Amino acid sequence: MTTPLLQLKDLTVTYAVGDQEVPAVRGVDLTLDPGGTLGVAGESGSGKSTVAMSVLRLLPRTAKITGEIALDGEDVTAMKWGRLRAVRWAEASVVFQGAMHALNPVRKIGEQIAEPIRLHPPSGKPLSDTEVDARVAELLTQVDLPPGRAGAYPHELSGGQKQRVMIAMALACSPRLIIADEPTTALDVIVQAQVLALLSRLVAEQDIGLIMISHDLSVLAATCQRIAVMYDGQIVEEGPSAEVMGSPQHEHTRALAAAFPTVGDPVSRFAPATSNPLPPEPAERTAGEPLLAAENLRVSFRDRTGKRIDAVAGVDLTVSRDEIVALVGQSGSGKTTLARTLLGLQKPDSGVVRYAGEPVPSGGAGLKAYRRQVQLVLQDPTSALNPAHTVYEAVAEGPRIHKLADERAVVHRALEAAELRPAEKYADRLPHQLSGGQRQRVVIAGALALEPSVVVADEPVASLDASVRGEILGLLLRLRRELGLAALVITHDLGLAWNIADRVAVMYRGELVETGTVEQVLLDPKHEYTKSLLAALPGGTAQRRTVET
Repeated sequence: MTTPLLQLKDLTVTYAVGDQEVPAVRGVDLTLDPGGTLGVAGESGSGKSTVAMSVLRLLPRTAKITGEIALDGEDVTAMKWGRLRAVRWAEASVVFQGAMHALNPVRKIGEQIAEPIRLHPPSGKPLSDTEVDARVAELLTQVDLPPGRAGAYPHELSGGQKQRVMIAMALACSPRLIIADEPTTALDVIVQAQVLALLSRLVAEQDIGLIMISHDLSVLAATCQRIAVMYDGQIVEEGPSAEVMGSPQHEHTRALAAAFPTVGDPVSRFAPATSNPLPPEPAERTAGEPLLAAENLRVSFRDRTGKRIDAVAGVDLTVSRDEIVALVGQSGSGKTTLARTLLGLQKPDSGVVRYAGEPVPSGGAGLKAYRRQVQLVLQDPTSALNPAHTVYEAVAEGPRIHKLADERAVVHRALEAAELRPAEKYADRLPHQLSGGQRQRVVIAGALALEPSVVVADEPVASLDASVRGEILGLLLRLRRELGLAALVITHDLGLAWNIADRVAVMYRGELVETGTVEQVLLDPKHEYTKSLLAALPGGTAQRRTVET
């Protein structure tokens, strides 16, 4: 009988909080055979990362582990420090979430990949610099990166390339088990597909066991043979991926599936998964007059050689009153540069940005007045908020700059509109005292405080888990319906575009290659790039179904 590569029996993890022990994981049983793949799904706080980090005892000292963790038949909980140190990297390794934060920004990536090789040489004897360099080059080749990139720093790599570096580090000592914690979070759909394909290929070629953690069931189904769903520290459903995805039994599994809508599913159109009922969507929506417009907009930058490269190449785009437009495309397509130009944060080489039919002033009081009408919602609320400022101070910054009267009433009204109710409950809190979804609502409240006509939301749910994602999307729809707020939503998530947008604009290499209604673009794409975006969705073109009429 084959010994399981990993076996968890009655795993329980509690954290010491003051004089109390707070349970994070309760009685989890899981088994992974050699070469097997297991996905662990759940929203933030469900315990999935705690389970994964307990395998190598990477939890903080406040954590108490009981139960059995058998790695290749050996009890991890009973290992002495020296043995545990030898097991890490060499027998089991981790691909941590958020490569930008996991990589050291002041060290070259080759040095970072080499570190575990030097600490755990395969023969037990130190390797020469030549041997280490050869192994680093081999690993970079395995993850489809040129060996010459070993001399690059993390900031010189794209998000997908940084994630490949993290995978190369995990493979450095040829482990039998890899734990991948949200390895595709915030990656665009093309890069996500590439990373998932890379993991699948390496697992198959090297007979590696894989545990992948995600809040996106479709990502797990595309990579893993089995899926275990966690809720409130427990496994609530487990089975073959096709069964869990195709016929979920537990209410929480169904909620996770609903949070990431299938492109083409008429049920999820303007109906994101949210606990707050939304007002009914009008049976027919007629586009209002253009409110924000880009006319033949062109923005260029110079590369290291001095060559001028177009980041935005002759773009025409409009956002009308009471309309949500999704601007989609992979990283580097020019979406953010276009948004910065629309907001007056980047000057165009040529072309015009118009608001309500009039050119936007390039500076002075006119530009300041315009920025009050067109507000930005940033992608990462943790980075967007000053950790030393209270919620009140964060939301009050805009009203103070624009010298609005009755500041406290303005701030409280914005917090209430962002569904942080009652406002007094949240006003004096600091960002670390809020959940991820609450922090994103504070960022939205900061934009709403100036009562804008348009918001530009840059990846507003990319860093949020499934249930919170639905709440934020529901909030954007509610603001559109109740306040008539127009929105330009920048995203690489085609499911999000299907969920809330009226129109879609597809950007590729600085150009808008396709625009139209959501149904036109996502169900009947004309451009090859749009087709490639849809094909890269987990499940490929099967994600697209004809809308019932």
